[in-house]
Amino acid sequence: MNGRPKSTSVNIPSQAVKNLTVEEMYNKEKYDLSTMKEGDVFKMLDTKKEGLNDDQIKERLEKFGHNRLDEKTQSPIIQFLLFMWNPLSWVMEAAAVVAIAVSNGGGRAPDWEDFVGIILLLLANSIIGFIEQRNAGSAVKSLMKSLAPEAKVKRNGQWKVIDAAELVPGDIIGIKLGDVVPADGRLIVEQGDISIDQAALTGESLPVDKKHGDEIFSGSICKQGEGEAVVIGTGVNTFFGRAAKLVGSANDEVGHLQTILAKIGNFCIVAIGIFIIAEIFVMYAGFRYSYRRGINNILVLLIGGIPIAMPTVLSVTLAIGARQLSEHKAIVTHVTAIEELAAVTILCSDKTGTLTLNRLVVDKDTIKKYADIGSGEIIRYAAIASRLEHPDAIDTCIISTFGDKDKVRDGIQELDFKPFNPTIKRTEITYKETKDGSVHRISKGMSHTILDLCTRDKTDQQIKQLNADVDEFAGRGLRALAVAIEDVPSGEKDGKGNGFKLIGLLPIYDPPREDTKETIERALELGKYLFYILVPIFMI
Repeated sequence: MNGRPKSTSVNIPSQAVKNLTVEEMYNKEKYDLSTMKEGDVFKMLDTKKEGLNDDQIKERLEKFGHNRLDEKTQSPIIQFLLFMWNPLSWVMEAAAVVAIAVSNGGGRAPDWEDFVGIILLLLANSIIGFIEQRNAGSAVKSLMKSLAPEAKVKRNGQWKVIDAAELVPGDIIGIKLGDVVPADGRLIVEQGDISIDQAALTGESLPVDKKHGDEIFSGSICKQGEGEAVVIGTGVNTFFGRAAKLVGSANDEVGHLQTILAKIGNFCIVAIGIFIIAEIFVMYAGFRYSYRRGINNILVLLIGGIPIAMPTVLSVTLAIGARQLSEHKAIVTHVTAIEELAAVTILCSDKTGTLTLNRLVVDKDTIKKYADIGSGEIIRYAAIASRLEHPDAIDTCIISTFGDKDKVRDGIQELDFKPFNPTIKRTEITYKETKDGSVHRISKGMSHTILDLCTRDKTDQQIKQLNADVDEFAGRGLRALAVAIEDVPSGEKDGKGNGFKLIGLLPIYDPPREDTKETIERALELGKYLFYILVPIFMI
């Protein structure tokens, strides 16, 4: 998410944290903490840059709860009994009652054989479903494991490290390279260029540059820079928490299979009820059957009128499916979801990290050259213009394509380096050749940004060719990275150059996973239409 929402000014009520409910505070239509002006955020959360005091922390823990995703727990006994609470089971349970209680008469013992058989079928259905649902695993627990266990926080004016679960809105947290962001926040201090990897949340293949006032998200990873942020959301009130809540809520929905089974069960109940009433009148009023003989016929009607084995067969089939999916590391939150997946006709998938490796590479065979320089030299120039310490995804791609990181700048001395900036969309290095002392500059970045930068040997034909090459790359799903060089005759790092000259265009792409082709082919064979979601939907 590179776009930055415009800061807005709102009327903040007095002592908002105390007087507003949690739902009111996180009603984005009234108080959007992600777009408020910084002063309004501090006023809304009743905090300051020195952090919260002990009394505020205690009050907010009671109001907002701990910074974790609490999973709804249900008694195992209730879970087990719920597998016996459906229309088909009701008919079987009614048959069991008839077999053991109502049929106890006429000088004959209860029908123990039928009673035991029915109870065993009910238990088999419930036990299989219960065990599989317990063992399938919870998607919410998987999400919780990736939360940062500790956080650096400023409280009472002092920095300390605490359990991330103890964070509350209004806390001041510190982040640095490699840290997992422990809660949603707004940057209030930045030291150097801050870059955040949000791939786990949004599917973006490249880290996102963050500036003062930007929002950072719980569960993302700091890839560059250091900074401080004010916490605006914890637990379920974070972007991460809302995503986990959506996944967890899957268990609360009635699936298609359950709906079909309920309809079958209801039909059986109505049909059997009608036949039993008719049979009672015919047997007892018409033919004067004895009590026990009539009850036996009713029991036959109850057992024969329902598909007794259907729940067992379905439970076993779905259990086998859940086990097979687990072997492929697929999380099944509810066994009936397997039938839902089988009924899917359109399958939407994000690309980055799912169908691709989430690792950029250069397609060496299709590098475009605009000067008398070989492809290897173009890659070397691009590598020289890359950041060696804490490189971003594109710099990492270029350096790995070159080969040995330690040899990238052999024979040169760096005089000045400008890392990638989202405003100018390029990097630039000024360096000196140690063998002759000559000074040169290299810039790499967005194709048209580099083209606008170039003034030497630039022709209309070259412009047309570059545009055509960029269109060709785009048609193949490749990114284009342009490289340009210039000499600095004065030998000074800030000296004027003789004009940048475009030398090459590097095609960059995220290669597909080894099994992507097979996955797509199998999906098409199964009659699934596959759609790729290339741009992640960010707001939940």
